[in-house]
Amino acid sequence: MRSFSYDRATSPAEAASMAAGNPAAKFIAGGTNLLDLMKLEIEAPQHLIDVNGIGLDQIEETDDGGLRIGALVRNTDLAADERVRRDYGVLTRALVAGASGQLRNKATTAGNLLQRTRCPYFYDTNMACNKRAPGSGCTALMEGAFSKQLGIIGTSDNCIATHPSDMAIALRLLDAVVETTNGSGATREIPLEDFYALPGDTPEVETILEPGELITAVTLPAPLGGVQMYHKVRDRASYAFALVSVALVLQDDGTGRVALGGVAPQPWRMTEAEAELPNGAAAVITRLLDGANPTEENAFKITLAERTLAAMLAEARG
Repeated sequence: MRSFSYDRATSPAEAASMAAGNPAAKFIAGGTNLLDLMKLEIEAPQHLIDVNGIGLDQIEETDDGGLRIGALVRNTDLAADERVRRDYGVLTRALVAGASGQLRNKATTAGNLLQRTRCPYFYDTNMACNKRAPGSGCTALMEGAFSKQLGIIGTSDNCIATHPSDMAIALRLLDAVVETTNGSGATREIPLEDFYALPGDTPEVETILEPGELITAVTLPAPLGGVQMYHKVRDRASYAFALVSVALVLQDDGTGRVALGGVAPQPWRMTEAEAELPNGAAAVITRLLDGANPTEENAFKITLAERTLAAMLAEARG
């Protein structure tokens, strides 16, 4: 790990101000992803800004009947909150499917959203990776590469990495909005559907956050109701990232919402595909994954997504 300087912020404004004056700075809270990346020298911030003392650790009800989740609410606390369990069950299920109990005790809401990919070539500094070293190439796209875990849609010729967060899939299903502030005190609200950037020619750019912009909260609209489910298919029963995950809300009239994880660089959802729910899983997945460009090693994800959704629909319909 390379040397770095360290400060503790006491307010969101102070944290954002510190970062604005230092483009090589990073915010740190739970550190469950950042510290690993620093040890591997994939991330090498010159300055760390500890945001654990700035508040932002409460879950509050909003005037429109939704919830405002502070950026520093720990994953365990969010999953266990009575209001989340009652009204946003898909979110609780997604959170509990992620990582381990010990990591969920430390990991924060904002940190979960900002996780970096678990592509094996991103983590191996001996391999070419455009996300880690722009312009170096993408080993995952080379002949004989290991791509079972990687993306099939929303990818590019420069990167096929997937976004690893389970929580983000559920939040995308729920139409969550990310609140931020920057060093000048300006705030903005970013719908989660606009928050992540597709790789294109710049896979190193993963979100639309500006340098030094701090996530302060995530807001959820009023509850959707319906049957809410999250199913994660993985190589082992726990502490593994998704091959395919499916978040589902199904209403009594057969309408609903579907989002996929493990297939793209961001939570993958299309409202046009959701209109096919009364026609069954095959119709939904055909539309949702239209234009998919899998490798030979991960083409199975299309069938796996369809079968997973079919099983969930059968369960939801009783």
